[in-house]
Amino acid sequence: MSTKTTGETMDVHAVLAAPGRSPEIPESADAYGWLVGSWDLDVRHYGADVTTLHIEGEAHFGWTLEGRAVQDVWIMPRRSARAAGLDKTRNMYGTTLRVWDPSRQAWRVTWINPVNGGRDELIGRRMGAEVVQVGTHSDGTPIRWSFTEIAPESFRWIGEALQPDGRTWKLEGEFRARRMGSPSRTR
Repeated sequence: MSTKTTGETMDVHAVLAAPGRSPEIPESADAYGWLVGSWDLDVRHYGADVTTLHIEGEAHFGWTLEGRAVQDVWIMPRRSARAAGLDKTRNMYGTTLRVWDPSRQAWRVTWINPVNGGRDELIGRRMGAEVVQVGTHSDGTPIRWSFTEIAPESFRWIGEALQPDGRTWKLEGEFRARRMGSPSRTR
């Protein structure tokens, strides 16, 4: 099978992008619209051996699918620092799709990172001043991802996995984000 290269085509990005939230999603349920835009990331990734990797990255968010979803791209290391043969533990170029589910009054969240074959499924909700997403890694490990310390120009994202004892959450990663072009620093 070959790739089609002739004929009329639409730019998939233009078809995917939306100017804002769909009126089908109540403003009170909009847990992710504040993320729209581009962010610089200061990343701390914690390995199973308790070592810490410090990497700089970037993330870009936008409304998609007629405003029924918020989609992003998380890139680590940032595009200007990417090179062939990156260690998979230090390499991320993936996307999250967050779709409002009115029957659950929550967001269905799917993360895919083709670089390392990662695919995670979560349910996200606003919980007070935070956005908490709970689900599983592709291997079935329970996970909890949270947006905390949310401000107009910054946020903190933490990713945790439930340990085999069923009680202890282990920090897997921490991202401190600063809106691109913002004078404020989160580091």
